[in-house]
Amino acid sequence: MKTHGEVLEEYEFHPESKCADANGNPCDQQTIGLLQRRHVRFDQIKCIGKESNNIENVGSGLEPSEKNVYTEYVDPKRDEWSTMVLPALKRASLKLLAEDCRGKLSRSGLIKLRAGRSRPHRRTRELVVSVLKKLGFL
Repeated sequence: MKTHGEVLEEYEFHPESKCADANGNPCDQQTIGLLQRRHVRFDQIKCIGKESNNIENVGSGLEPSEKNVYTEYVDPKRDEWSTMVLPALKRASLKLLAEDCRGKLSRSGLIKLRAGRSRPHRRTRELVVSVLKKLGFL
């Protein structure tokens, strides 16, 4: 139990997660001066079910894992392949991609992937992602 005075004392120095200091860094207990809003960046949107209302149970130990309370509904138009990998694949040079994938993925396979006419299996997707990271596109 805390007194109202103790709660007010702690509030004076609590970190403000939604604000940034003058340099854009997250605020902490010792930040002073005019604060600004932090910028939010996201990579993709994931649709989850209303079961996520039970997420507090994970923090309290009633649920052992977040996977038990989330039901994810995959939207093929918004998955990682469509939103991040495919655009990077289109920006990369076909010649460089073909050289790095030689023996593992054909040039015609790369062309089909870049055009969006086919979706890769897991191993092919991992290969393409690793090549794009190596080339600096991801």
